[in-house]
Amino acid sequence: MAAVMHRSSSDGGSSSGWSEAAAASAAGDERAGWEVRPSGMVVQAREEGGGGGGGGMGIPPRPPPPEITVRVKYGAARHEVAVSSIASFGELKKLLAARTGLPAADQRLTYRGKERGNADYLDVCGVKNKSKLYLAEDPTSVERRYIERQKSAKIETANRAIGAIALEVDKLADQVRSIEKSITRGSKVAEVQITTLIELLMRLAVKLDSIHAEGDSSSQKNIQAKRVQKCVETLDVLKISNARLQNVIVTTKWETFDAPATTQWELFD
Repeated sequence: MAAVMHRSSSDGGSSSGWSEAAAASAAGDERAGWEVRPSGMVVQAREEGGGGGGGGMGIPPRPPPPEITVRVKYGAARHEVAVSSIASFGELKKLLAARTGLPAADQRLTYRGKERGNADYLDVCGVKNKSKLYLAEDPTSVERRYIERQKSAKIETANRAIGAIALEVDKLADQVRSIEKSITRGSKVAEVQITTLIELLMRLAVKLDSIHAEGDSSSQKNIQAKRVQKCVETLDVLKISNARLQNVIVTTKWETFDAPATTQWELFD
């Protein structure tokens, strides 16, 4: 036997005097597996396709809730969305996200002058076919996206600056390797070449230090800073090794030849 409950009312038990809150509760009971009889009696709904007692015929499955079309105004645009009559506003927002491109988390839906939460149900709030709702973007989401765009722009600027410095480090690193090869072979290089490279590298280090970087940009910044430091340390060692080398003086040995014999010429009158 189905469980039975009776809903009391403020006018002595008459079902005609239900308040709006009572109607909302009734809609909630339907959703939770209870159905309201015309007399105001609340009974437990039978399972779909369940059999009747005493070997009677099974009750046919309950039809799905009717679908309604709501009109949603979003700025200058207007959308008509088909949705279940007992859907929640959260479910409606998901449908609107596909139409408007505005994420459901950033939506604010208003009906009858009141903003409705995701857990509110359309039928409980009185939404019917062709009802008009207003959609707006959450101001906090606008501010959040602005901050995110600003952050992305800063990251992009930092990446460009770090990339430009990386190219300069590549060129200077090639010169360091060239000097290292010369000194390793015993060829002394001009000290001004080493000191100039060290100065250029230190300028790049100052540029890197002035770049504000976060996340991946910060990692790239650290990589370039370590490259600069390694080049400077290598040049410091090469500077000492270069000072120990002797200048190579190239002398040319000239071959000497005897003076050629002179020929005596006889004069005739």
